[in-house]
Amino acid sequence: MSDTTATLYIFSAPSGAGKTSLVKALLADMDGIEVSVSHTTRAMRPGEQDGVDYHFISRDEFECMVEAGAFLEHARVFDNFYGTARSSIETRLAAGADVILEIDWQGARQVRAWKADALGVFILPPSRQELEERLRGRGQDNEETIARRMRDAVSEMSHYTEFDYLVINDQFDLALQDLRAIVSARRLRQAVQARRHAAMLSALLV
Repeated sequence: MSDTTATLYIFSAPSGAGKTSLVKALLADMDGIEVSVSHTTRAMRPGEQDGVDYHFISRDEFECMVEAGAFLEHARVFDNFYGTARSSIETRLAAGADVILEIDWQGARQVRAWKADALGVFILPPSRQELEERLRGRGQDNEETIARRMRDAVSEMSHYTEFDYLVINDQFDLALQDLRAIVSARRLRQAVQARRHAAMLSALLV
């Protein structure tokens, strides 16, 4: 189904943990890794671009894609729907690119039912207080929404045990360093290196 050198990563975190910022920094820092652009029914926020941050579609369009089996995973988050198109993931993995999915634990379960070797990374804040401060610092949500996000965060964080790696985003640079280490180690597996450097290894062993 895919190039054996490529890895499908699942990055999950409660809202406000810094996952999106970490992923952007990781993509800027490393080659050969991409983030999957999800489809969503939510409204576009200031500064966002269609096809870059999300594929913004109507609820009717989303439901048609669900019925057609186009999504690898999809879920309702608050009052909106999010989904990952199966075809784009398959194409990128087949081309040998590492792919990151930014999805919740429910989506992670759906993805692993399709690809058991997908690597899960869960990102946590250092404390509830810090998480709430980050949510408030966005200046996007009212008190009711912040309270709901905090309740949902506790539920989300309880599923960290379902993931392969756990990264604590206390200091951004250190958390980014941890993510780089995970990706680098994955790329140094013997089977991956043997395929990437087949010609060199053949010459060494003549």
